[in-house]
Amino acid sequence: MLAIHDLWVFVIAGLLLNITPGADTLYIVGRSTAQGARAGAMAALGVGAGCCIHTLAAALGLSAILATSATAFTLVKIAGAAYLVYLGVSLLRSRGAADVHAPMPTTPLTRVFLHGMLTNALNPKVALFFLSFLPQFIDPDAPHKVLSFLLLGVIFNVNGTLWNLFLAWSSARVGASTRQSGRFARWRNRAVGSLLIVLGAKLAFTPQQ
Repeated sequence: MLAIHDLWVFVIAGLLLNITPGADTLYIVGRSTAQGARAGAMAALGVGAGCCIHTLAAALGLSAILATSATAFTLVKIAGAAYLVYLGVSLLRSRGAADVHAPMPTTPLTRVFLHGMLTNALNPKVALFFLSFLPQFIDPDAPHKVLSFLLLGVIFNVNGTLWNLFLAWSSARVGASTRQSGRFARWRNRAVGSLLIVLGAKLAFTPQQ
């Protein structure tokens, strides 16, 4: 048996954590308002792929390395922070359409997916969260702890992806009427880019727990 307990508590806690805004949410909203629901959905699926990486890492014990090795934690933290800053600067440098009749520049969906995955996968705080949160719902003497980790990770990820897909859809609808506006695009890029840079800087100075 997988020896998972208090599953309903896990699901509720996971949902509350999923709807808490962060870099993932910001990226999905930014892509949805800029390129529509399809791009937002790809961003959400990319974030889900990043969560899959963290789930596997936690199940196989790789996340424990981040928890115990200051060097490994710092390397992943700096990589994640640099990537968020890179995304933010890219948005700040993007001017959007020159006028309302010009087509808005778009990012290929495969790249949108990859950016979403890396935004999540390169965040060591997410790795430590999986390592500390999931074991609370697994019996210490469970015979198949890896399978228990994987099952809980899948449940958390499915719920989170469903929420992110809804977020992408709703953000796309909100941004539909202003998507072709060059002025709106510039202000959106400035706002989202600045917030990503702030989150990157905050991550860079996050101490190892």
